[in-house]
Amino acid sequence: MRQHRVSSLSRRARLRLLLRRILRRDTSSPKLLLLAALAGLLTGLICCGFEWLLDELVARRLGVLQALPDLWRWSAAFVSGAVLAGFAIWLAQRFAPEAGGSGIPEIEGALEGLRPVRWARVLPVKFVGGLAALGSGMMLGREGPSVQIGGNIGAMVATLESKSADSRHALLAAGAAAGLTAAFNAPLAAILFVLEELRAQFRYSFVSVKAVSVAVISATLVRHALMGDKPIFAMPELTAPPLTHLSAYLLLGCLAGVMGTLLNRLVGWGQDAYLRWHAGRRMVLVLTVALFGGVFGLLSLTNLGWHGGGMVQIPQWMTVPLPLQLLLALLLWRTLGTLICFCSGIPGGIFAPLLALGTLLGVVWAHSLGLWFPELLDQQMALGLVGMSALFAASVRAPVTGILLVTEMSNNFNLILPMMLATLGATLVAQALGGKPLYSQILARTLRLAQWQQNSRHAPGAENT
Repeated sequence: MRQHRVSSLSRRARLRLLLRRILRRDTSSPKLLLLAALAGLLTGLICCGFEWLLDELVARRLGVLQALPDLWRWSAAFVSGAVLAGFAIWLAQRFAPEAGGSGIPEIEGALEGLRPVRWARVLPVKFVGGLAALGSGMMLGREGPSVQIGGNIGAMVATLESKSADSRHALLAAGAAAGLTAAFNAPLAAILFVLEELRAQFRYSFVSVKAVSVAVISATLVRHALMGDKPIFAMPELTAPPLTHLSAYLLLGCLAGVMGTLLNRLVGWGQDAYLRWHAGRRMVLVLTVALFGGVFGLLSLTNLGWHGGGMVQIPQWMTVPLPLQLLLALLLWRTLGTLICFCSGIPGGIFAPLLALGTLLGVVWAHSLGLWFPELLDQQMALGLVGMSALFAASVRAPVTGILLVTEMSNNFNLILPMMLATLGATLVAQALGGKPLYSQILARTLRLAQWQQNSRHAPGAENT
């Protein structure tokens, strides 16, 4: 009896000790994960709303234009494109310059503590400005706005628990990843984007990786509930190419490495050219971008992808037989158009235009090889998808993200081996040519300009100039 009483007291003591340990345990991890889930939920809702409103804006604009007589149609297309583009660049320049462009370099700078996060002004400007910019028909992607919106939502949610700098950092990264998965329905690629592309700024810990994963899961559930669980590209399931054809994919990757390096350098040159042209004069920049917006507004009345981000036309380029001359013209025009649109600083991403250019590069490669090896023409879709991942890897320098992104967007998992070969060739060639990762290059330029502006304001006599 006494032994039973002692045993009972021992159990109670152990239970009290366990309760004390639970109560004393740090509760920051559960709080952080709950906030990450909230950030993912809000990001999914807002980014899906952004996508839906953009589709509505484009459909209604084109519907009104198609109902007009021919002369009025073309005039209205130019004017509407000019007004939307001009308004988008004015809004960003006037109220939140950091909301211009892709927004992904701003997130990288914020994670590194080099750029401020002013979510209260960035969120409305990026949302409204992004709608206007993409709705004009300019060659821009919605993933840039989605990632920056998600990152700023993460920063906003972090104000609910502002004691820990590490928590704010993790929520910023988690929101950015949620934005990417809400835009492309690619949760694995979104997590890898943070771990690979943002590796220099992201503070690795078990808790921070869990926060990113929870936010991505939350955003994915919202997207599936609102937009459906379907891949971005409606494509058939492709079979793996024969081993004897893998050299064609490796050579495509090397070609993508050259193109990605050149494209990144042209982006830097184009941004500097815009700056020299407007020299800080806001109305000059607004009128210039409005003029280009009018041109792309006109082109929005055409087919085959002479305008827009290219996400709608990508499956068409890979499935519809088009002449090689037309595909080359599209590749050259879309390269120029992407530079014109993105380098202006208008709110919009370059992710989608990059994927479109990679697709065209792969399809052109398939047609070129088909002149000597007709059997490779049957692999046009496979080469297009692999070209997409290879050019992304060469430009952004995130090969694993590129592979997973294209795989999830197309629901084709049999092309992982040729994608690995192509992205390896692309990154090796880009590195050999001295190319710099696109977003790191843009961030470095942004920091230089910010430092120059700060020095100019503090220079002697600056108050009188």
